[in-house]
Amino acid sequence: MTNQDLIDALRAADAVQFGEFELSHGGTSEYYVDKYLFETDPDCLESIAEAFAERLDADDKLGGVALGGVPLAAATSVAAGVPYVIARKQRKEYGTGNLIEGRLEAGEEVVVVEDIVTTGTSLVEAVEALREAGATVERALVVVDREEGGRETVEDAGVEMDSLVTASELLESQ
Repeated sequence: MTNQDLIDALRAADAVQFGEFELSHGGTSEYYVDKYLFETDPDCLESIAEAFAERLDADDKLGGVALGGVPLAAATSVAAGVPYVIARKQRKEYGTGNLIEGRLEAGEEVVVVEDIVTTGTSLVEAVEALREAGATVERALVVVDREEGGRETVEDAGVEMDSLVTASELLESQ
């Protein structure tokens, strides 16, 4: 699958919007990539899952960052035939009280999947939670790198980040 195929899938899902948008970290942007539109569109989600699956080994385990990384991890898990766990943003107050959901053995290598990386903070927090639970995390797969410092933050945490599409590629093709 080419970058242009993925860009076309994101556009077909109407996930790329232009205007003035406030971002979760407080900044503003002239464009917005709506993860909920691309993650709930079956064709786009399938394209993303296939592209992620191409980048995995048969013995990899996935870690989905709640909320946006969960459908990506689930779809990729099915496409690649590999298991996944979910990294919560905060420990739940009931039931098991887990921060990591699913089966995770100490020392297992986990490849984290995430939707969009801007500052990289959410991804690094998930990596830290997985590491605290005993996982080894050295790689992350993301759909869109907004190229706003997130890659550097993630790499400073000792994680190699592979994005399917960068903001430059996405905006260049509009």
